[in-house]
Parts: sequence; structure tokens; C-alpha cells
Amino acid sequence: MAGPRTGPAKSRRAERVALPLVAAATAALLVVMLYYPVGTVLVEAVTGDSGLSLAPVLDVLADPFYVGALAGVFRDPAGVPAGIATWLRAPDVPGFGLFGFTAWQALLSTVASLALGLPGAYALARFEFPGRRTVESLTAVPFVLPSIMVAVGFVAAFGANGPVNDLLRALGLPTLELVFTLEVIVLAHAFYNAPLVVRVVAAAWEGVDARAVETARSLGASPSRAFRDVVLPQLLPAVATGALLTFIFTFMSFPIVLALGGLKLATVEVWLFDRVQNLQLTEAAALAVLETVVSLALTYAYLRYEAAASRGDRVAAPLARDRLFGRLDATRVALLGYGLVVGVVFLLPIVSMLAASVTGPNGLTTRYYEFLLRQEAATSGTAPGVAVRNSLLFGIGTLAFAVPMGLVLALASVREGVAARFVGVAAMAPFAVSGVVVGLGLLEGLVFGVEVFGARLTVSGPVAIVVAHAVGAYPFVVRNVAPLLGRLDRRLVESARALGATRARALVDIEVPLVMPGIAAGAAFAFAISIGEFDSTVILAEGSGAYTMPVAVERFLTDRTLGPATAMGSVLLAVTACSFLVIDRGGGRYRE
Repeated sequence: MAGPRTGPAKSRRAERVALPLVAAATAALLVVMLYYPVGTVLVEAVTGDSGLSLAPVLDVLADPFYVGALAGVFRDPAGVPAGIATWLRAPDVPGFGLFGFTAWQALLSTVASLALGLPGAYALARFEFPGRRTVESLTAVPFVLPSIMVAVGFVAAFGANGPVNDLLRALGLPTLELVFTLEVIVLAHAFYNAPLVVRVVAAAWEGVDARAVETARSLGASPSRAFRDVVLPQLLPAVATGALLTFIFTFMSFPIVLALGGLKLATVEVWLFDRVQNLQLTEAAALAVLETVVSLALTYAYLRYEAAASRGDRVAAPLARDRLFGRLDATRVALLGYGLVVGVVFLLPIVSMLAASVTGPNGLTTRYYEFLLRQEAATSGTAPGVAVRNSLLFGIGTLAFAVPMGLVLALASVREGVAARFVGVAAMAPFAVSGVVVGLGLLEGLVFGVEVFGARLTVSGPVAIVVAHAVGAYPFVVRNVAPLLGRLDRRLVESARALGATRARALVDIEVPLVMPGIAAGAAFAFAISIGEFDSTVILAEGSGAYTMPVAVERFLTDRTLGPATAMGSVLLAVTACSFLVIDRGGGRYRE
């Protein structure tokens, strides 16, 4: 009788051991793929010729090029009080350097994103109209839209031969030189981040309890007074959250600034990339550490607010929506004008890119797409067919890493206790670390190699690129799956366990099938992010054949070959659209 029971007993023991082993393997992967590479950059920044030293970081902080007038604080702290008056009296007061400009353009971009996004949040939350559900879904597009593609669209729309200048020439007006200006960078950032503001603020607006507004009105408050006293206080935290997220994203923006501003309007990210290209790795590491400190502080502030907001109760009586296409009044006229602005800012770059991809000097043409299909070297030795193949292979490799890692971390983050909260925060670390820093860390830590027990272990560029893509993608799997796991009825799992199922069996038979829509959405996010990832890829693909479609687009733009760039950008748009359809059907965290 003991024999038949031996097999099931061994199976149960194996399953009990399997989950901890999977968790340990995931933790080890995170260390190797994220924390060790980023730690390598940190060590580089605090190591001098004689060992541990803050000299590289202090050299950056004492350089006016990086921090402007604040350099005196680090070069001569004792002389700061006396030096302030001299500094203010100087005829040519220096600015705040590279970090100051980076923060300034991020601030301008945040203001522009709020100005473009808040009216959209109002329209989405307060009005019902045909296609509202589609518009709501489209606010998730920036999460999967390749930012280098956005840059291509703006070059096509606002470049010397774009439709904006064509219209101005037709009207006999002076043309605009917008490319390589701060204005076009701010506008492109608003294009990319205004939908995020719409999503965050509209969700808060829909969470306002109509009964509180009705109570204020019944006590004699006018509509404007009720809005100011009841609705606005509930919206301000969401507005602050949208602004904070936008500032973080634009502070660390890389492809848009690189393509539309170059070194002329370099931010910290762009200059960091330039330092890597010039093999100034110690200086690059110091810059990376300082930028990461700023982004970590901002991200921590955001996560604190999100954790507090997530504890709120569901509203029983949301505000009723009005019909948008009703009587014509000042509000609807203003929204009509806003719709025209949205059409110019959001649709014109996309339409211009698509049009430029099929338009040549002699009219309509397919030669740019034919160029992409040929497996031959193009400008700067960039073969479009190789870029497409690499992107697809890297996307598949990213799925193999990101989906299992995201699922395991989602399972760990929904448990009770301090450890689960720590896992939830640690899992989001890639949001606070720029892709350029991850790429630099992988380059120095894995591609250049590491000594282990006397042997030098290295990985190839393509493997490092897949690792970088997986690092950027797995948090989206976590954020799509964890909310669904958190809402599962735990009694289903407990019933299965009571009937003899092991924890692993309950996971496979009950939990995973019920959260499959979130897994599918997370996988679509992961694939789309891999296809469009540029920041780390451009570092790891330098001087090799491991370049992807976004890197090829940037090379075409650098060499002023707009036709192939727009064709490749259109292919990226098609892949993004397919991924978005899966996300939209699957649902997940992005809806919340």
C-alpha cells in the first residue's frame, strides 16, 4: 500500500519546492539583469584611481557646464554666502547648466501636457459621445508608441518640406524653422504625455461623488462654487500626479530630444549618450548616478501618492455625463476648438509620416517600402531587413523573459505584509531608471565581461539587448496582472486546496486562467515596448549588426533620409496598432 502513495507524495514535495525555486530564480534574474548592471554604473561613479572616491560625481557637480552657477556650492562651499551677491551683480549671470536646462524643458513640457490634456479629461469625464470608448482606449497609446516614431512624425509635419511649411508657402507667409528648436521638443513631449494627463485626471473626475455636488447645490452653491469647493479639491491630487509623471518622463526623455534637438539642445540623457559614444565612461557614470537620484526621488513621491489613492473607496454615484452633441453653447464651442487643436497636434504628425512614406519628388511611390524589403546595406551600413528581423527576434526573446518574471512578481506583490509591498516597489524600479543608464550598465557589466572564479564571463550584444528590453517590459506585465490577482475570490483557491490541490496546481488550474486577459495584455505591452525600445538599444547596438527598427529610424534621420525613416516609422506604427488591439481587448491595469 505504501508504493502507490510514494509517487503522489514526491509530486507534492516537488511542487512545494517548485514555487520557492521559481521565485528565487526570478530574484536572481532581476539581480543579473537590472540591479547588477545599474550597480556597476554606481561603482564606476564612486571609484577613483586610488579606490573608493566621490571625485567623479563631485567633478560633475563642480562643473558650471553641468550645474551652472550652482557649481560654486561644490567648489567652494565656504564662499557661497559672499559669492551670491557677486553672482547677482554679474552682467552675464550664468544659468543652471545641463541639469537646469533638462529640468526647464521638462517643466515647459509638463505645462504644455497639462494645457493639452486637461480639456480632454473634462470632455471624457463629463460628456457622452459616439466613439468615447475608443478615445478612452487611445489614451493608453503613449505606453506602447515608440517615441522615435513620434520624432519622425514631427519632422515630417514641421520640417522644411512638411505640410505646415507647404501651407505657409501657399499663403505667401514666411516658413517656420521648428526642427532643432525647444518649441518642437515641448510640443512633441505634449503629444506623448497629454494622453497620460487625460487618463489620470479623467479617472479622478469620474470618481467624484455626485451626491456631494448635489448637497452643495442644495445648500445654495452656484455650479462654479460647487465645482471649486467640491470637485476641484478631488481633482488637484490627480492633476499633481499627472504633472509629476510627465515631469519624470520628460526629464528622462531621450529619443525625442536626440532626434529633434541633438547636441544643440542636449539634455542629461542626450549628453550621457554622447559621453558613452566618446568612451568617457567615468563621466557618463557620474551623470547617470545623479540623474537616477533625481528620478528615484520623483518616482518615490509618485508611488507614495498612488498607494494612498488606491486605498480609496469606489464611488457609488458618479457624476452623470451630458450629451456632447446637444445644444450649442460656449462650452461646446470651446471643445470644438480644442478638437481642432488636438487634430493638429495628434493627427498631423501621424498623417504626415504616413503620407511622406508613400510620397516622393514625383508623387506617389512605394520605393521606400521596397527599400525596407531589400536585404542590402543602406545609409551608414544600416540594412532595413536586418533591423526588422532583429526587432521581431528581440521581441520574442523579451516575451520569454518578461512574461514569466512579471507573473511571478505579480503573485508576490499581491500577498499581505511588508515583503509584498517591498516586492511591489522593487518590481517598478525600471520606471525610475532610464534606458540609457540600463544600457550603460549592461555594456560595462555584462558585454565587457565580469570576472567569476578566475573566468571572464561575457554576453553578446543581442543577448544584452533582449535583457534590456525585458527589464523595461516586465513591469507592464506586473501592472496588468497584479490588479486582477488582487480581485480574485480567494475562496476559489482555498476550495481547491481543501480538495487536495497543491499550491502550484491551484495556480495553474484556477488563478492563471482567470487572469489570462491581463497576461495577454501584459504580453502585448512587452512585445510593443521591445519593438519600440530605443534608449538602451542604441548603446548596446553601437558598432554591431544588432540594431533594431528604432535605431535604423534614428540613423536615417541623422543622415537626412526622411523617406526610409517614415517608412520604417509606419511599420513601427502598424506593429504598435496590432499590439494595442490585443491590449484593448485584454484589458488590464491600464484601464484603471
